[in-house]
Parts: sequence; structure tokens; C-alpha cells
Amino acid sequence: MDFIEGLGLVAGILTSSAVVPQLVTTVKKKKASEVSTVMFIVLLSGNALWVYYGIDKKDVPIIATNIFTICLNVAMLFLKFKYKDND
Repeated sequence: MDFIEGLGLVAGILTSSAVVPQLVTTVKKKKASEVSTVMFIVLLSGNALWVYYGIDKKDVPIIATNIFTICLNVAMLFLKFKYKDND
């Protein structure tokens, strides 16, 4: 892995990790009324397209970080529906 690939991986991890504080807050409060379902669906769609693009370009940082983001976004949507009765 060269410097630019490493830089792309770090950038992707930092960007992907932006949802972690929301996940932690949602789990602690067991409440997700402030979470926008539409926003996470749009993010999932964009991330899926990035994965496809990364596969086409054979770009591991793009593929890996967007799969990581998809997992976090799916977890957030799961919590949104899990705690819907708590709102």
C-alpha cells in the first residue's frame, strides 16, 4: 500500500466513523426519534454506489471504507426501528 492509498483509507475511516457518536447516543438513550430514516437510506444508496465504483476501479480503500459505512448505517437504521416505540 502506498502513501496515497493509506491516506485514502484513513480519510474514509474518519468520514465513516462520523456516525459512531450517533450510534452510541442512540444506544445509551434507547431513543432514535431525532434520527432521519431518509438521510440514512440516501447515505446507504450513495455508499453502495461507491462500493460498486471502488470494485470497478479496484480501489481497496474505497471498497473497504464504504462497506464499513454501510454496516454502521444499517446498524443505525436497525436501532431506529428497534427503539421506535420508545420515542
